[in-house]
Amino acid sequence: MDIQLSAPPLPAIYPENTIGALMESPAAVFPPDMSVRDATEAVREIVKRRFVTYAYVVDVSNRLLGVVAMRDMLLAKPDQKLEEIMLKQFFAFRPDLPLVDAMKMTLDKHYPSYPVTDHAGVLLGLLWGQRLFKAQSVELVAQAGSMVGVDKEERTDTHWVRSFKFRHPWLQLNLLTAFIAAAVVGVFESTIERVVVLAVFLPVLAGQSGNTGCQALAVALRGMTLGELKPGKERALLMKEGILGSMNGLFVGITAGVGMFAYATMQKTPESPLLLGLIVCLSMIAACVVSGLCGVLTPLALKRLGADPATASSIFLTTSTDVASMGCFLGLATWWLPS
Repeated sequence: MDIQLSAPPLPAIYPENTIGALMESPAAVFPPDMSVRDATEAVREIVKRRFVTYAYVVDVSNRLLGVVAMRDMLLAKPDQKLEEIMLKQFFAFRPDLPLVDAMKMTLDKHYPSYPVTDHAGVLLGLLWGQRLFKAQSVELVAQAGSMVGVDKEERTDTHWVRSFKFRHPWLQLNLLTAFIAAAVVGVFESTIERVVVLAVFLPVLAGQSGNTGCQALAVALRGMTLGELKPGKERALLMKEGILGSMNGLFVGITAGVGMFAYATMQKTPESPLLLGLIVCLSMIAACVVSGLCGVLTPLALKRLGADPATASSIFLTTSTDVASMGCFLGLATWWLPS
């Protein structure tokens, strides 16, 4: 259910994309010696203006001592003190914590709101889990645009001049990398002229390996964003994508190989249709393995270089998968097919 938050965030004295930039002032803040009866009456007045999920118990210095859930207040005796029913072990954020790190810390916590304290434990505000989720959802959605060179700041109502400045440099880079793939094809131009049927299957290999790489890239970026891809786990992910690439490449390669065999047979090529089908199958396996590994290595390399892992990842990935698929395919054809 979407909570209607009534209090605006506190003045922006913290950097954007940090907890402090989204927190708001807490509503139900009480001393530890306050009775449950008095706290309940106070909450009844507060909820007329604010949405309340927890009461916060603080000392005279505003240092957070504990958190009281509304359920515990309802079940407690009216004369009990808040310090008797409060949770002394609680989870709190620091205001300067980046939102990405906060999302990682709350993967196994699903509280409606979180207290925000400074290093001394002084209560500064609260953060609604809903606000954290929405902010991080925007970040995850923006990754899809970043992968193809669309800046995170661009929106549907962004002026076309500003959009042009955002997008065009990446298109120039994409053109430059496309020349690299074209150069690989140019190296094997004589082979293509001699065995024209090879040209028909070049887009097939490039498209299939590109999809395999994008799948691996999406998983890697998701793991990096959610903190699942911790240092030391890269090798395990590479092994996984290598195995997936080989298995997917094998089964897809068999289908593509049968397609090449049938097409070459219908065209009555002088080259052996069976050999052509085998070349397609082996090339597909190699291309899918390489593209899967590149899908992981591309964002890791960008992060190592200090760049945003999502920034134009697909541009670099497309180049590597095109070079791998076309290079393997035409290289095997040049090597195995008689001159």
